[in-house]
Amino acid sequence: MTTTPVIQRGERLVTQHPHLMANYGRAHIQVVRGEGVYLFDESGNAYIDLVAGIAVCALGHAHPRITRAIADQAATLVHCSNLYHHEPAGTLADRLAELSGFDTVFFCNSGTEANEGAIKLARKLAWRKGETERTTILAASNSFHGRTFGALAATDNPGYKVGFEPLPGGFAFTPFNDIDALSNAIDDRTAAFIVEPVQGESGVLPASPEFLAAARDFCTERGALLIFDEVQVGMGRLGRLFASQVYDVKPDVFTLAKSLANGLPIGAVIARGDAATALRPGDHGTTFGGSPVPAAAALEHLAIRDVLDLDAHVEAVGRLMREELAEIARERPAVFEAPRGIGLMLGLPVREPYKASDFVPRALDFGLMINAAGRNTLRFVPPLIITADETREAMQRLRATIAAVLG
Repeated sequence: MTTTPVIQRGERLVTQHPHLMANYGRAHIQVVRGEGVYLFDESGNAYIDLVAGIAVCALGHAHPRITRAIADQAATLVHCSNLYHHEPAGTLADRLAELSGFDTVFFCNSGTEANEGAIKLARKLAWRKGETERTTILAASNSFHGRTFGALAATDNPGYKVGFEPLPGGFAFTPFNDIDALSNAIDDRTAAFIVEPVQGESGVLPASPEFLAAARDFCTERGALLIFDEVQVGMGRLGRLFASQVYDVKPDVFTLAKSLANGLPIGAVIARGDAATALRPGDHGTTFGGSPVPAAAALEHLAIRDVLDLDAHVEAVGRLMREELAEIARERPAVFEAPRGIGLMLGLPVREPYKASDFVPRALDFGLMINAAGRNTLRFVPPLIITADETREAMQRLRATIAAVLG
């Protein structure tokens, strides 16, 4: 077993950037480069990254094939208006349709924009059908769907909303994983039910298979769309390319972003059936959505997956990480509850009076990047290529962090 490095706080040089808006609680570290599952600061310290840009860098940092695809595309065509066709976006849409079995794809720049687009799509479809009273967007309790006004209105977290009211109307919430409540909530005024198969920002809370299956049945029976927000859980994080494949429940629309281009900004709204025809010229748009460079990176990401057998790897390494986290919880039952999650989207709940946020900055001193989510949970969303040995080393560093915090 390797010795866990200790990085003294005085050994981390941090260049200050006083003109950046102070809307992030940034750690006292400046990242200058990445390689695989490691990030490096400007003092040369290496960190095992279990955050991965918050579930973004699925293939790790500076993957040579992704880098080459970006450079080749940038040397050919960086941007083209969506008033014209270009090959990278068209080919990527074809590939996503093939892999998902869905019909159409709309590209944007982020997960928030993807969810915003899905919400608009649901409202527009009802309007096109003459169901002008079908306007309610139903979401689950503890949901997080983004920070623009529509996506924020579908987010059940008061902390994100303070100071931004009034938000758009026409949104409602139902308890997560409560089938009876969901049945009562979906009616002839519901345009769509949008749900995360695993709630990420709320602390890694998986939906039950029965809940999502019931959602499918209720939406079909009552004429509402079912939308899966796969921004954080999609692209293989749960052990299958799409979360709907893990749950064997097919929504009408699902959204992707985060890891789709392994670090470049891109989001996607993917639709089938009637939902695929809801948006027509002039209904919705974006300047940069599906630009050639991120589209090329996303295509290469999908091509790399084809040769890695990544789903089997995520299942195996995810099981190992979960076992390690479970052992930590057993070692310190007064501090941690049993881990939860699927694949390589895992959470370790922290018991009060201890705080998850206390472990995050201390972990940097042991060459580890982790983050807190929800009310009091440590969230682990590493690059999907993390090896078993790197996982064991990361868990050793986590143990050292815990020991340092608890004294």
